[in-house]
Amino acid sequence: MHRRPFFLALLLTLPMLALLVTACAPRPPADDKEALADYKQTNDPLEPTNRFFYKVNDQLDAVTLKPAAEAYRYALPDGVRDSLHNMIINLNDPTVFFNDVVEAKPRRAGDTLMRFMINSTFGIGGFFDVAKHWGYPNHDADFGMTLGLYGVPPGPYLFIPILGPSNPRDLTGFGVDIADWPFTWLVNGTTVYALEWAYYGLTAIDTRARVLDTLDQVQKTALDPYATIRSLYRQRRESQIEAIRNDNRATVPAWFPAPAGQTN
Repeated sequence: MHRRPFFLALLLTLPMLALLVTACAPRPPADDKEALADYKQTNDPLEPTNRFFYKVNDQLDAVTLKPAAEAYRYALPDGVRDSLHNMIINLNDPTVFFNDVVEAKPRRAGDTLMRFMINSTFGIGGFFDVAKHWGYPNHDADFGMTLGLYGVPPGPYLFIPILGPSNPRDLTGFGVDIADWPFTWLVNGTTVYALEWAYYGLTAIDTRARVLDTLDQVQKTALDPYATIRSLYRQRRESQIEAIRNDNRATVPAWFPAPAGQTN
């Protein structure tokens, strides 16, 4: 049996464990309307738990992932890092394609399929983003966004160690995306496991390196970095979902004339 489902199950139980072993943020009394409205808007009933996990994660990051990301950025030129990032995106494109289809966005699905085919071949396994220059730019799509597009509410804010900011909807989407990633179901073996964990490690370091300056700025200037990160996370997720909702391009290829009044 593949080992990743056990890892996924552990991640999915963390919020439930948090509910069992820690206290929730106290709900303001009904007569304090201003505080109650703020409580509902914040939607962070597990704030004491989340803040604890945030501090733990911050300390772990300071001695592990952040130094690795700084070394990665120092040792590798921008072009090499961009090429490795392109490769990560290419390996994730099958998951993006799955979500494009489930979201009923055929033009986005077609773009993703073309990207994967072009970059896997002409781009040497995605090392070079040839597809972008041929009119197929990258776009975001995961199952958390898919659920959001169909009106599933995010639920309360969660901060998960290692994974970072999340919510029940996005955490569920994370699990589904692991299951729908084709490489999840490759034949088991030491080499396959080594390549998978190398991919996870590279993805984590690449992601952290790309937000080094942003997170440093937040931690230096924000009065409450935890609340700032919570707000930025929610804004980004809503922006991503809105971008999917508003992408209603026709499925007719760009080289055919679009019907009058229709934007391609």
